[in-house]
Amino acid sequence: MKASTSTTPSSVPVAHKAPLPPSSSRSSRIAPHSHIKGLGLNAEGRAITDTAAGGFVGQENAREACGIIVDLVKSRRFSGRALLLVGAPGTGKTALACAVSHELGSKVPFCPMVGSEVYSTEVKKTEVLAESFRRAIGLRIKETKEVYEGEVTEMTPSESENPLSGYGKTISHVIVGLKSVKGTKQLRLDPSIYEAMLKEKIVVGDVIYIEHSGAVKRVGRSDAYASSYDLESETYVPLPKGDVHKRKELVQDVTLGDLDAANARPQGGQDIMSVMGSLVKTGRTEVTEKLRKEVNKVVKGYVDQGVAEIVPGVVFIDEVHMLDIECFTYLNALLESPMAPTVIFATNRGNALVRGTQDLVSPHGIPVDLLDRCMIVKTEPYTKEQVAKVLQLRANIEGLKLAEGVLDKLATEGERSSLRYALQLLAPASIIASINDRAEISLEDVGEMNELFLDAKTSAAMISASENP
Repeated sequence: MKASTSTTPSSVPVAHKAPLPPSSSRSSRIAPHSHIKGLGLNAEGRAITDTAAGGFVGQENAREACGIIVDLVKSRRFSGRALLLVGAPGTGKTALACAVSHELGSKVPFCPMVGSEVYSTEVKKTEVLAESFRRAIGLRIKETKEVYEGEVTEMTPSESENPLSGYGKTISHVIVGLKSVKGTKQLRLDPSIYEAMLKEKIVVGDVIYIEHSGAVKRVGRSDAYASSYDLESETYVPLPKGDVHKRKELVQDVTLGDLDAANARPQGGQDIMSVMGSLVKTGRTEVTEKLRKEVNKVVKGYVDQGVAEIVPGVVFIDEVHMLDIECFTYLNALLESPMAPTVIFATNRGNALVRGTQDLVSPHGIPVDLLDRCMIVKTEPYTKEQVAKVLQLRANIEGLKLAEGVLDKLATEGERSSLRYALQLLAPASIIASINDRAEISLEDVGEMNELFLDAKTSAAMISASENP
């Protein structure tokens, strides 16, 4: 029996008929600062203004100042100090912090947080700050191990009768063939290694290495299997040089926060009560200062032996005026630590009361003793031309087409209200355009967005007018 198909009459309005994306396609999430790739400076440290270099538009002075901070951090001469970004909302403070992180490198830990995060019901305020600082300090461990590395030419599991049951079979071992530039080798491996290979989704043609401990790592797909596509999600790597069995230097990046967490949670048994007990435990465990000192002692030993190196990262605390006097006092102590990361604060407050005090008013709501440790950089409001450049950049990132006059209309809205409001109109306007079977956003779509969604100034004025008729 065939299912009958019914068509919706044209007189009945359809709530939403925008085309749904096919289930087989995967689109990456576009974050608010996906377009930021760096500070956009030339070799002399000057801001590039003719193009949106590094995804940045405007803020030339702030970008050049942050470039100097990056040079100081790279030369290890910024310890004990912090960078304070001040400016109105929506002027690029968070974008500057992201750009500094990009300039320092992808392997450098970046730990963002908001000032209000410290007010947790599970752990102390100072513990939240200490945890963020520890997660922003990386440890790069280098060790030489004996491994088997090569392209997988064969992966054949061998089955045998299950000794515990007369029904079914179990894998007794697996035969794996590996090929390198110098030759090939066939390995007879334990079933647990085969399970690890299945978890890594390893197939014939992948380049892998297997440690003596049984750990398996997929490096990529052999370039002999490279297709003719211009762009692919697969990473192709050349055939490994040397013999299949070799000594290889492996680099592993962890943070001090990872080491603290691993040592703070004792490993339970494999029985059902231990497993259930681990499930009902609270999510956060407070790390004692004694444990951190023990971890520091072990890390110092690794560094002295030349096995590891410290990689100071970036802690970004947005809305820093939300911290109280206790947190500011603790931050002074953290900044004086010999392993302190690069600290970036951001705030949009002028003179404000320091939280946790009754009458202490200070610039930006930060005590003067901590302000003395900060290098302050101010961001400027965007002009209409700069708003238009940012909008065009975001439209390109999101794959949106704008009709003639739309960019000028949105730039005017951004100058009148805020840049964020103008940016937030792009995606909803594209939905309206697709519902009306248009490939580009038109002025009508922007006008409809202004009717459906209000900016903060307009909504506040309307509420005030209704309260005081």
